[in-house]
Amino acid sequence: MTITLIADVLVASLLVATIITCYILTRRIERMKMDEAGMRQTVGALVSATDTAERAIAGLKLTLGDCDRTLAERLRTAERYAADLAAQVEAGQIVMDRIGQIVSAATLVAPKPAAEPAPEPAPISRMANAAQSAAAIRARAARRLEEQAA
Repeated sequence: MTITLIADVLVASLLVATIITCYILTRRIERMKMDEAGMRQTVGALVSATDTAERAIAGLKLTLGDCDRTLAERLRTAERYAADLAAQVEAGQIVMDRIGQIVSAATLVAPKPAAEPAPEPAPISRMANAAQSAAAIRARAARRLEEQAA
């Protein structure tokens, strides 16, 4: 009888140990399931954020392409304007040189005053006025060219 009693006590203690172990394992499994649910929520939020970022990147690529095309167009326009302006400056310089030549020729051909004294001082003629203006413009243009060269 003592052996049966010892065996029964031993079986009962093993059953209690098994019940306690099952209870502990059940609690751990419940915690893991809650962690799994939290992990699923985290993964879902991460997937959503990734999708949003991909859409934003696609939009930025489109915007960048538009900006690139607009900038290229503006640069081409600016280059055309710069070429036109350079041509106009060159043409203006040629005109100024011609005016200078005309003024120089006009001063060489201009009639010399007669030996007779003039009764009144004559007003400045249009030709002399134009010559002075042309000389002043030519001098300013030469100064500008020197400043640009420096």
